[in-house]
Amino acid sequence: MKDFLLVYRSNFSPVPTSSPEEMQAMTKKWMDWIGSVAAQNKLTDRGNRLNAEARVVKPGHVVTDGPYMEIKEAIAGYSIIKTETIEEATEIAKGCPIFLVGGSVEVREIGVIMVS
Repeated sequence: MKDFLLVYRSNFSPVPTSSPEEMQAMTKKWMDWIGSVAAQNKLTDRGNRLNAEARVVKPGHVVTDGPYMEIKEAIAGYSIIKTETIEEATEIAKGCPIFLVGGSVEVREIGVIMVS
């Protein structure tokens, strides 16, 4: 089995545009989907939602605020799952509730870094 990172991307909005009821309904969809992945023994790390405030560190120790208002898409969160192939990980990602709000899921295999 290999580990795959699911990166959840959504349209960036600095202020919530959903009502509390809509947010609660969406949270339930996420919990149900993550629960179904966990029930298959495929969930390695449930991941987390990422806050809007961020910093970017660049060469020369330059630090800037982010995400930037000019971008239309932001990383909203991530999970780590365990499957045999990227195709299987992609099939699991197809059930993600982020598609209901126009988002996307990036699927990447997590490689091992060898340090000597």
